[in-house]
Amino acid sequence: MSMPFYVAPEQVMKDRADYARKGIAKGRSLIGFRYDDGIAIVAENTSASLRKVSEIYDRIAFAGVGKYNEFDQLRIAGVRHADLKGFAFSRADVDARSLANAYAQSLGQVFTHELKPMEVEILVAEVGADPEGGGDQLFHILYDGTVMDKDRWVVLGGETEAISERFEPAATGPTPSLESGVRTAVAALAGPDRALEAADLEAAVLSRSRGRRTFVRIDDPAMAAILAGG
Repeated sequence: MSMPFYVAPEQVMKDRADYARKGIAKGRSLIGFRYDDGIAIVAENTSASLRKVSEIYDRIAFAGVGKYNEFDQLRIAGVRHADLKGFAFSRADVDARSLANAYAQSLGQVFTHELKPMEVEILVAEVGADPEGGGDQLFHILYDGTVMDKDRWVVLGGETEAISERFEPAATGPTPSLESGVRTAVAALAGPDRALEAADLEAAVLSRSRGRRTFVRIDDPAMAAILAGG
């Protein structure tokens, strides 16, 4: 009788994590940060039709890096989750924390029990009504279901360490305006050896001053004006 092939559980988990990280590293990074009127998300994305940053609900945005079809499935599931909860209870009951926990459970289940993990990292952001930004939330969810609650800014993607080193000095000071924050984020994403134009970027904000529907995209002309203002 032949013996079944055995692999230690810790080796299986390590191999899955390595596989997911390699897949995520193939994509371009994004930065989410708080500014003086809410939360902004800036991503490197040259596609005119595929979106990395999307609206989930009134005050909640979603962003993803890695394999597009996988994080877009998560986006759609998040919209359904939020809509059902808002319909069954009230719109005020839909929040980023519960959505991040739901994503964490789904990603953790896939990572533990499926043959192939999801090659994604996602961001769930919520802007609060407090003018001082006390209700703002940034949740970074990894491919294995790990949730990290960020205070002021977060970087997702393959070059996280290098981009974080470039962005952190400007992010540790006073809360920036949208324009200065976007310029800093774009410079961090580009690095010292290249330049990013408006057409290379995708950006959106959750703006407290917009009322109930806080999500708005920054289109190419507006982005070009911001970059030229520096």
